[in-house]
Amino acid sequence: MKLLKITENDANQRLDKFLKKLLPNSSLSLVYKINRKNKIKVNGKREDNEYKIQIGDEIKIFLSDSEFDVLTENKELVRRESSSQLSTDDIVYEDSSILVINKSPWIIVHPWDFKTKDISLIQQVHDYLWGKLNSLTFKPSLVHRIDKDTSGIILIAKTKMSLDFLLKDLQSNKIEKYYLAIVLWEPEKDSWIIDKKLLRIENAKAENKIQVNEEDWQKAITHYKVIQKNIKWKYSLIECKLETWRMHQIRVHLASIWCPVLWDKTYWNSSENSFAKINYWIQRQLLHAYKVVFTHPEKRTKITLEARLKDDMKSMM
Repeated sequence: MKLLKITENDANQRLDKFLKKLLPNSSLSLVYKINRKNKIKVNGKREDNEYKIQIGDEIKIFLSDSEFDVLTENKELVRRESSSQLSTDDIVYEDSSILVINKSPWIIVHPWDFKTKDISLIQQVHDYLWGKLNSLTFKPSLVHRIDKDTSGIILIAKTKMSLDFLLKDLQSNKIEKYYLAIVLWEPEKDSWIIDKKLLRIENAKAENKIQVNEEDWQKAITHYKVIQKNIKWKYSLIECKLETWRMHQIRVHLASIWCPVLWDKTYWNSSENSFAKINYWIQRQLLHAYKVVFTHPEKRTKITLEARLKDDMKSMM
């Protein structure tokens, strides 16, 4: 028999959902069967699968040690070699509720984003926080994502309360996020608002996944201003602030005003990319999430954090 005490990170979810996370090798039908056979007691009595567990609840699971071990075994929980671990130099900020990372280019943020065996950022975070957090079912989670080739700030919630708070603010556009992009040429205006609507094409193959489209559209707004011109005689440094958070929004919007992000392989041609690779050793899109402004989920005060440029963008400057 196992006795579990529910804390804040595990509260406010259905009993069956909690049990499925706790016993990852079980099926949902097996969870229902275990509960139906009175092998689950909440505060001394049987509860329906829809019961929402609360802080302080005591859950008894009447399984043998061997049965419990089989259902909870997680082969992914193996600490990875040091070469794949999170660099402490990339930690912008950390406290008990959030972790802010300056992601390097070419690192995927989540293992489901690409069919690859590469270690993702969130896996590195789980390794870094190994044994430091006490939760039965909750793991530190991404608040948002950026492209594999894009560098910069990523917010990670270390508690369920922080995740819920930040996701709510993200959905209501209360989190301000700023990017720096090195682009080809100069925009016609030094500052402007690009409000071209975007269409996402599912299962795109011979066409770009995101396109400017005024009919079947999603609202997309990007504020930009030119920071520096005449970089290497043909590039500009632009700051972009997102008012909406659409896939590839900055890349598509900047390409639409004929100032594509340097080395963007999807929304521009390859000739300029080849020139930059040969002359400046550039091998990824020069887009960096450099600043974020948000309300701290526990302190409820505004925080502004900045992440330094990565070496490839710094060398272009």
